[in-house]
Amino acid sequence: MFAKRLLHKAVLHHSNHKLQHGGLQGNELDPRIVIHYGIPSTASVLAFDPIQRLLAIGTLDGRLKVIGGDNIEGLLVSPKQLPYKYLEFLQNQGHLVGVLNDNDIQVWNLESRSLVCSLQWEFDITAFSVISGSHFIYVGDQHGLFSVIKFEAEEGQLLKSSYNLSAKFLREAAGFSEPSEQPIIGVLLQPSSFGNRLLIAFEDGLLILWDVSEARIVFLGGGKDLQLKDEDGNSSSESGANPPADIVEQNLGDKEITALCWASSTGSILAVGYLDGDILLWNLSSAAPSKGQQTSKNVVKLQLSTEERRLPVIVLQWSNSHKSQSDSAGQLFVYGGDEIGSEEVLTVLTLEWSSGMESVKCTNRADLTLNGSFADLILLPSPGTMGLSSKDELFVLTNPGQLHLYDNDSLSTLTSQPKRTPSVSAVEFPVLVPIADPCLTVAILIRLPSKSNSSKILTEVASAMRTGSRPGSAPSNWPLTGGVPSLSSTAKGAVVERVYFVGYSNGSVLVCDATHAVLSYICYIEGEVNGIKVAGSDAQVTKLDFCSVSLLLAVGNECGLVRIYDLKGHSGGRNFHFVTETKSEVLDAPQGKGPYCSSVFSVLDSPVQALSFANSGTKLAIGFLSGRIAVCNMTSLSVLFLIDGVPSSSSPITSLVWKQEAYFLSGVNSLKQSETDSGNSLEEILFVLSRDGKINIVDSDSGKIICSRPLQVKESTAISMYVIEGSISASEASNDKLQEEPVKNTADASPDEEEEPLSTRVNSSEAGLPSSESSHSGDLLLDPLVLLCCENSLRLFSAKSLIQGHKKPIKKVKHSKSCYWTTFFKKDDKVYGLLSLLQTGTFEIRSLPDLELVAESSLLSILRWNYKVNMDKTMCSDDHGQIVLANSSELAFMSLLAGENEFSNPEHLPCLHDKVLAAAADAAFRFSSNQKKKQTVVPGILGGIVKGFKGGKTTPTDVTKIPTSNFGHLEDIFFKPPLPDSPPTVAIPDNKEVELDIDDIEIDEPIPKASTSSPDAKNKQKDKLQDREKLFEGGTNNDDIKPRLRTPEEIMATYRKTGDAASVAAQARNKLMERQEKLECQNKLLLFKFDSENQPTYC
Repeated sequence: MFAKRLLHKAVLHHSNHKLQHGGLQGNELDPRIVIHYGIPSTASVLAFDPIQRLLAIGTLDGRLKVIGGDNIEGLLVSPKQLPYKYLEFLQNQGHLVGVLNDNDIQVWNLESRSLVCSLQWEFDITAFSVISGSHFIYVGDQHGLFSVIKFEAEEGQLLKSSYNLSAKFLREAAGFSEPSEQPIIGVLLQPSSFGNRLLIAFEDGLLILWDVSEARIVFLGGGKDLQLKDEDGNSSSESGANPPADIVEQNLGDKEITALCWASSTGSILAVGYLDGDILLWNLSSAAPSKGQQTSKNVVKLQLSTEERRLPVIVLQWSNSHKSQSDSAGQLFVYGGDEIGSEEVLTVLTLEWSSGMESVKCTNRADLTLNGSFADLILLPSPGTMGLSSKDELFVLTNPGQLHLYDNDSLSTLTSQPKRTPSVSAVEFPVLVPIADPCLTVAILIRLPSKSNSSKILTEVASAMRTGSRPGSAPSNWPLTGGVPSLSSTAKGAVVERVYFVGYSNGSVLVCDATHAVLSYICYIEGEVNGIKVAGSDAQVTKLDFCSVSLLLAVGNECGLVRIYDLKGHSGGRNFHFVTETKSEVLDAPQGKGPYCSSVFSVLDSPVQALSFANSGTKLAIGFLSGRIAVCNMTSLSVLFLIDGVPSSSSPITSLVWKQEAYFLSGVNSLKQSETDSGNSLEEILFVLSRDGKINIVDSDSGKIICSRPLQVKESTAISMYVIEGSISASEASNDKLQEEPVKNTADASPDEEEEPLSTRVNSSEAGLPSSESSHSGDLLLDPLVLLCCENSLRLFSAKSLIQGHKKPIKKVKHSKSCYWTTFFKKDDKVYGLLSLLQTGTFEIRSLPDLELVAESSLLSILRWNYKVNMDKTMCSDDHGQIVLANSSELAFMSLLAGENEFSNPEHLPCLHDKVLAAAADAAFRFSSNQKKKQTVVPGILGGIVKGFKGGKTTPTDVTKIPTSNFGHLEDIFFKPPLPDSPPTVAIPDNKEVELDIDDIEIDEPIPKASTSSPDAKNKQKDKLQDREKLFEGGTNNDDIKPRLRTPEEIMATYRKTGDAASVAAQARNKLMERQEKLECQNKLLLFKFDSENQPTYC
């Protein structure tokens, strides 16, 4: 024995050949998410594009989820694993803007699903707003500085404007003597102001309405020095409709702002929530003094509770009433403001002030009970509408990752019931593949053979079955309809190439087409057999398997039943077979919808742990928790045998693998010749793995053990087993030796498990090869390998050596941490690599067959997931590097291999931005603009000019109509050198401010230049008027000035200069030089002014 081991070591030392090297390289791998469904459990903020009808969800771990219609969903993963605190669409432009907690402003391209650019802000961003329909972004920070950013789509850059407003500057302009750098809490663009006016709210309660075009304050509210005398603003705790009679004085400087929103479509009313739980309604249409008293006509207070200690008002949202034409009614959605310790609810107040702000009434209050802790809410305007009305729908986001829709009917019921907490049912977010309700227990991903008819047959069956309804489908009025399906999924002649099967705790099975990057529903199978009572058929599904040859689906459950479904479908009568170990009962199955259940096998009362169809589809192997296995004939629908999976072992069966006899012909024949006189060959043999690490090999016809002795590995738990075909040739095996591992990988192995050179085991004389094969050592003789994956290690064996009874591995690799799940993948139809998922969430990718470590990554870095218990039970994969994972409410498809594949190819991915819809929306705006120009705009402007010369007056709205989608005047203000102008002032209008109506908005009209107090600008306007008066010179009636035709003599007499051409040119040149000198002087004065005054830039 000692001499034999010494010779063994000598062979190892002198051999120069190693185990066949794997071809997998690190640059061939690119683990990434290609499909993602569901809402992340860390969802925290919402955004909506009303034109594209897309919903975006920001998370606490740096992910962005974009949801459209027709199961179109996308996941964007930030390089930084940080929470998103602000999220908004650049509406109808295909871009999404988010702000991380570290104040990194990111812009994502929805079409390419990539990060376009980012801008790191220097200070903490406390307010963020995107001007709807433009590329402009307003930013407020912790030091009270207001700034403007523009996104240049063509260049892919965020440009910071020199235009900014500091808190010091605004407070001085408002008349406050003490400087303060209070954070900006909110920045709101005033509706119907065409981008000219914005509301800036500071944390200490100061409200400033700023006109950017006129560079002045038009409204001032709040602040330390302002007192509120409110006679009837304090509402009752229940409805807010019965205020007390006494006068209450409050120092608004003590009230810290926490939330705000517009409470009217014109921007005349502002709702502000405070830290102490109060809500104030500010009337911005009235005159606003620079400092002084705010009367009850301007401010009204609402309270949700009379308790002294109340929750801060966290969120405010407003929806106008479609019944009111005076913009004086609507619904205020409030989160917070109630007493501390009260139930977490969303409060909806119905307000009305038809006769003025002093008469505001709360006609109804409803408290909406939340399902989970509140995260965010957003109101969705109805398709085709420009503003928010009470016909809108409401999305409420709660933790963890729950999205509920309250449609028009639900909101109407909510506000019409007299109860304070009415019962209203919400529409849950529809999911194609449910994960939690019912609970997903097992899944498989099957790739159909490309050269078989099964793909064509299943495509025909799928189109017939898709007409049926499924649980969890989206209602017809679901508001999210955005996105464009992929070209390949809608192409004529598209076939089913990949199928995803999902089993649930209620016994049901969902079948989905996973060929493209958007999953589509094929059929839903109920747990109970249609029309036939079978005890235990609705028990939890534990295992699934599908045969792509016969199109049979096997469903095993925890009661030991195995249901067989024929997905081909049959016409006419159907028979149902109930099969036990000894008999088969045939029943008439009623005609029903969905796949046909042909039989149920009830062999043992033990949970099914493994299912495997033979390659031909004629046999099915079943492994049970009790350690026994059954092989069933799918043709005769009978049980061939029922045996112990491994002799003298009751350990649960983990894996069952079928392999054709041809791969093991020499080893099997040598064993057969010693045991039987029959020369019949085996079709397929069955490899059996038990959880305690034992491998057995049996005859699939008789159940007899083929190997001389089963392999037993001293491991705690075996996970899986793979038989790798065509890994080593006989010529290689005669010279190759084992791959020696570091001492740490083999030091703890027993002497019997020491790695053995292939030359000592794969030999023509020992294996009993025919003389014709042994005489040609260079001929190709395939020797499959058996890969045993355990919690602590990987072991590689020669399949023929196992048949001969040898149990020494070719190679052994130890895991750094416990391994819970494994899968292999192919490239060019050859086994290429192995992925092992460890307990820490890290996964290792190794090349095959040498098991060399090629790459490492983690679920946390790719999916932002941590590994959870039993996650491995719901994981599955195909053999082309596509892995499916489920976690909480999320379902993800991960692709391992780099380069384009079925999912990463742009033609196979759905588009998150509809260019056709965007172009149609722009065309609609232009068409509306042209129509209004023809009907009202052109006559209004031209007629106004004519009336002006006649002595009539024009209304301000006649000359200020500009399209809501055109912000060219803001471009001139924010990104052009400012003109010398007088300092901003507080406007004290004499007349009541004109409220603009939505009908006054004209789309795509010529944009008027912003007004300015510059003397040059006034002189230019005067000169233009004088020129116009000269043009109409000679009119007889000032009220009816019309241009008249002049004779050439009159024109020459008026405009011709005396002298020759040279003198005329000299005069023109002198005038140009004089103008240039004036401009230079003005520029010098302008530079001196800005150098001497240390103030922010403004226009």
